[in-house]
Amino acid sequence: MLESIIWNPSPEIFNIGGFAIRWYGLFFALSFMFGYIIMQRIFTKEGVPLPLLDELTTYMIVGTVVGARLGHVFFYEPEWYLSHPIKILEVWEGGLASHGAAIAIPLSVLIFGRVRKKPFLWIMDRVVITVALAGFMIRMGNLMNSEIYGNPTTLPWGFNFLRSSTPTDGLVPRHPTQIYEGLSYLAIFFFLWWYYYKKQGKPSQGMIFGIFMVLVFGIRFLIEFIKEPQVGFERGMILNMGQMLSIPLIVAGAVLVFRAWKRVPEA
Repeated sequence: MLESIIWNPSPEIFNIGGFAIRWYGLFFALSFMFGYIIMQRIFTKEGVPLPLLDELTTYMIVGTVVGARLGHVFFYEPEWYLSHPIKILEVWEGGLASHGAAIAIPLSVLIFGRVRKKPFLWIMDRVVITVALAGFMIRMGNLMNSEIYGNPTTLPWGFNFLRSSTPTDGLVPRHPTQIYEGLSYLAIFFFLWWYYYKKQGKPSQGMIFGIFMVLVFGIRFLIEFIKEPQVGFERGMILNMGQMLSIPLIVAGAVLVFRAWKRVPEA
């Protein structure tokens, strides 16, 4: 066996009487908790009433969970889930697609903005800062689940995922793409947070949102080249589903950046 890191943690933190707390669920919950704290600081800095944040958080939680789950169901395994519809509700078992969340979060924010008379881009420029951090958290949950790993590698930091769904995969060192993506998203979070304060909380509307789209989905597009296919139909494809879904989001982000570049900064 090649020199590598043996990775075999239990996806469950503890299990009492059949009730299990899983690492994935913990990281998912932490992403909302830290996101709330960050948005609280932003709202306080800009003098926005905090009760609006509570309402926005509700929209975000519902949009993220529903969108990410339905994204996975319809983008990756529609036939299986439509024949086992009750399984769609079992979110705690994993199976969330970031591209589904990328569609649902803006829709949730759009509805919230219409109800509370807040500009869509103003909200998104702040929300995506927390979403980048959530991306890091989710990938750490994937790491603890030993899922969404990469292709075989001879590099010394290759991981043997002993709890992988395919037993033989655990005998082959693989790229820990969860770590690659997670650390990339964490770096994007710090960059966006820094940029927000560099602009004294008044960036050109759409700039942070656009930068987020280009960086997050650009990195996702590149890492997919060394990632093991998530579903069978991706094998043999030049670009997998994740990459094809990333392309329009990258383009949309570039358009937002270009338009924000020409726009007068917020008053």
